[in-house]
Amino acid sequence: MQIIKTEVPTMPKGPYSQAVKHGNVVYVAGQVAYDGTSGKPMLGDIKEQTRQTLKNLEAVLKASGSSLDRVMKLTCILPNFPTDYVGFNEAFQEFFKGPSYPARTTLQAGLLGGFVVEIEAIALCDS
Repeated sequence: MQIIKTEVPTMPKGPYSQAVKHGNVVYVAGQVAYDGTSGKPMLGDIKEQTRQTLKNLEAVLKASGSSLDRVMKLTCILPNFPTDYVGFNEAFQEFFKGPSYPARTTLQAGLLGGFVVEIEAIALCDS
C-alpha cells in the first residue's frame, strides 16, 4: 500500500490521505474546489466548482500514476441536488466523454465551507 501526497490542490485538513494506492488501483479521497494556486476555496457556481474539483481530482490521479480516463467509479456529493444536477452534468461532460463513462453515484449531503460539489474516485493506475 502506498500513500499518495501532492501539494496541488492542497493537503488534507484532517487525519486522512489524499489517495491510497494498492496494486494497480488508486482510491482518491473526496476532492473539492480548492484553487491549486492560492490554496483557498474557489466558491463559484456549480459549473465552476465542478471544473475545479475535477482538475484537482486529475492532479491527484496524475500523482498516483493514473488519469481521468482510467477512472472506474466516482461518488459525487451535491448539497443542492437536484437543483445543481444539470449544471454539474454539463461541466462533468467536459472532462468525461461518453459512451464509456465511469460508474457514478450521486448523493445529496451537506458540505462544509460553501462547497457545492465533492467528488471521490476509484481508478486503475500503474502498479
